[in-house]
Amino acid sequence: MTDEREGGDITAADMIPPLTEPSQIQQYFDGTTVFLTGATGFLGKLITEKLLRSCPDLKKCYIMIRQKKGKTAEQRLEEMFDGVLFDRLRRENSKAFDKVSMIYGDLVEPNLGLSEEDKQRILAEVNCIFHVAATVRFDEKIRVSTYINIRATRDLLRMAKDMKNLKSFIHVSTAYSHCPRKEIDEQFYEPPITADKLLNVVESLDDETLTAITPALLGQFPNTYVYTKAIAEDVVKKEGAGLPVAMIRPSIVLATSKEPVAGWIDNLYGATGIIVGAALGLIRTLHCDPEKLADMVPADNVINCAIAAAWDVGKRKCLNNNVESNFQENEVEENGVAVYNYVSSPEKPIRWKEWKRLGEKHGPAVPSPLLVWHYCFFLNSNYYIHWLCLILLQRIPAYIVDFLAYCVGKKPMLVKGYQKIEKFLNVISYFATRTWLFRNKNTRNLWTKLNEEDQKLFMFDMGRFEWDSYFYTYIRGGRVYLLKDPLDTIPQGRVKYYKLKLAHYTLVTVLALIFLKLILVLWNLIF
Repeated sequence: MTDEREGGDITAADMIPPLTEPSQIQQYFDGTTVFLTGATGFLGKLITEKLLRSCPDLKKCYIMIRQKKGKTAEQRLEEMFDGVLFDRLRRENSKAFDKVSMIYGDLVEPNLGLSEEDKQRILAEVNCIFHVAATVRFDEKIRVSTYINIRATRDLLRMAKDMKNLKSFIHVSTAYSHCPRKEIDEQFYEPPITADKLLNVVESLDDETLTAITPALLGQFPNTYVYTKAIAEDVVKKEGAGLPVAMIRPSIVLATSKEPVAGWIDNLYGATGIIVGAALGLIRTLHCDPEKLADMVPADNVINCAIAAAWDVGKRKCLNNNVESNFQENEVEENGVAVYNYVSSPEKPIRWKEWKRLGEKHGPAVPSPLLVWHYCFFLNSNYYIHWLCLILLQRIPAYIVDFLAYCVGKKPMLVKGYQKIEKFLNVISYFATRTWLFRNKNTRNLWTKLNEEDQKLFMFDMGRFEWDSYFYTYIRGGRVYLLKDPLDTIPQGRVKYYKLKLAHYTLVTVLALIFLKLILVLWNLIF
């Protein structure tokens, strides 16, 4: 009997790694010219960076920018590219920046404020549009919100009809566009008013009258942002008929999970503003039901889903042109426009109490020297208890501090600052006291269409997401990218943290003793 060598059954072929199928999404964007609105916004920056880095054979990327806050469009573009978000692209492929061309525009103006020359260039060259721009201010004036969120969407879709080489058009909406509804499917819903009627209203009335009638226009909608987004979706449905259009509805968008920088975020909107304000000791109460679901998603997953949707809708166009179709049942809604709800609750639900707990778990490990006071934050489902906490924990301390500042010759600022904070808290409370049932079948189907290579390059499967590990980088990202406070100041932050903690509990003890003394005095007077 012949002895076999260990491993003798392994052949040379077994040593060759299996061939992986090339990225279909990269191939789709090879030689493609992209036009992007909202490029200087949070998601717009991420889409720009991702396309330039992960689609190396992209032909050109037109980004629309306007002047803002005294800065020219050129200055804003330079500042954007100088940011940490583009460091990885600079290292890996610095020549990619040469593919970016700037288009001057302003969504407040008709036809996006484009010059005739730029418009013709877009019509002739662009293959793929990402319409990300929007005014996300919840308290935006109805006129401005209508022009930016509705009219600009309509005008861009009408331009798209004249693009001979258009392969895909992606419109970014919000999962809360129809928030008066309790269940949100991946479909279109009736708008509160048609776009034409609302445009007639805002164009025929002055600002004072519009402000007066805004509550009546909004009806059940809590703010002008979701109201105009709901109407914009109807515009996408009607004007997008016959075009390769898809719509992405993300829920509350948080910092990036992994790429290009873990924990990156550049704004204090929504839940991020709450968690940063609470960590600094500024925000101490939120009208919120701790048991309600907090539907939140990482930003890099959102833009990966949007890019995958562009590939999918472009592929569908090719299939239609070849008189073939492999659409999955219920995947395309009215007028052939696909809708993708990008949400976390179906796969990775998280409640507000868990959101708070994770913040409390990871926050103390990275204290900042910018702390104003010791952390003291409550989720109050009862509005009256929340209101009482506002008075006792925010307003009264603010007035005391401002009075002391005035006495020593400094400018009082805290009361004014807290007025803005309370306005912000009121906006958030609508979404923190309700739960919606989101369905995301189209989004899950889209993920299964990606091959192995694309699932690595354009990850957006929430089923693989873990909240605890995410919060580790999310908290650190807020400290570094929002507060501009590097991690090497943690030792100073820790010293201040313990000093404020001692001051906080000393004050609480003194106030408790004073309160107890008052109770005893009243008891003796009465009995």
